[in-house]
Amino acid sequence: MSVDVQPSHIDQIRQTNIGLVYRLIDQYGPISRIALSKKAQLAPASITKITRELIDAHLVKETEFPDLGFRGRPAVGLKVDSKGWQFLCIRIDEGRIVIGLRDLSGNLVVEKQSAFSVSLNYSFLDCIVNEIDNFFLCHQSALERLTAISITINAIVDPVNGVIHSSPYYDIHDLPLGKFLHQRTGLPIFLQHGIAAWTIAESLYGAGKNYQNLIQIVIDDNVGAGIMTAGQMLHAGNHSVVEIGHIQIEPNGEHCYCGNIGCLETVVGIKKILYKFHSQTEKQSDALTIDSLCQAAIDGDPRVTEIICDAGERIGRIMAIMVNIFNPERILIGSPLNSVKHILYPAIQQQIVQRSLPGYSQQVDIVATQFDNTGTLPAAALIKQALYNGELLLELMQG
Repeated sequence: MSVDVQPSHIDQIRQTNIGLVYRLIDQYGPISRIALSKKAQLAPASITKITRELIDAHLVKETEFPDLGFRGRPAVGLKVDSKGWQFLCIRIDEGRIVIGLRDLSGNLVVEKQSAFSVSLNYSFLDCIVNEIDNFFLCHQSALERLTAISITINAIVDPVNGVIHSSPYYDIHDLPLGKFLHQRTGLPIFLQHGIAAWTIAESLYGAGKNYQNLIQIVIDDNVGAGIMTAGQMLHAGNHSVVEIGHIQIEPNGEHCYCGNIGCLETVVGIKKILYKFHSQTEKQSDALTIDSLCQAAIDGDPRVTEIICDAGERIGRIMAIMVNIFNPERILIGSPLNSVKHILYPAIQQQIVQRSLPGYSQQVDIVATQFDNTGTLPAAALIKQALYNGELLLELMQG
């Protein structure tokens, strides 16, 4: 009896296998086809077919390399061929846009930071297109074969459909950014929340590398979390960000831009910590920075130490719940407060130990993120992820 196999299943298997082979070549290349077959656990015939397709598309190339333990001619292995392939990374913050051009290996070719505002006579989309056009005009000599555009923004987004639902900084309502840019450029468009993209970057080549179960907490002007379970982003097909910043912790607290009252972000966000620091000192507000606050803590100022400990305890209570639910191997902290982690981390750890299962809390370690929250590296991680899961590879192979 024959069994009908849906074409979509075959396509998905092909995409997964191509992504797996490409990832292994990228991570271990130059690598022989025999070694590749063993690592991928695919038949030699499948490896031969997939690598031939990747070579024909100029995504992988053959190269000689010394085979340890054998004399004679060098072995022929495979490595990623990133020459000529480029993609555009865009990071949109409050009042600022950063655009970077990178090659397919993620290496930065050129990057430009500009002020970004939406005037009355232009839409948000028009302003982004103008920034992209200006970038191309300034760096035309560096451009080669553009393959994709990736965008990160701290907003409520739908990464699957490329929609920005709302933003705390811009007047946006269900904006189909991905569709608009794809129609204008013909390129694949990848959109993601900035925190989720940062977590992906840390898992690929940062402090979360080689860990399958991660929680990353960001304590900045925005407070949020990215969660990875079994190597996959939680809610990868939806909003991708766990909104811990908008959990109510002070019922009688101040109003938050999200519409609620007393959110965690209104208490432990960097701007709020600086305001609390200012209210307890005689310093002028324009003289206060997060660096001066951290330096005061390093110098032993008890008032600042108390403020940081209080922030750590409040975050730790939320983290204890998350540890019980997700049982992470590692917790990453992305924050300007990492310079006083000797104060912040113990306060978080204490709450996790007191409030979560011993079997879970004892095995998890808290470490700083390897990268800071600047530049276009998180956006570049979206492209790397799309290569590794085969989604972007198939589009490039089809021309």
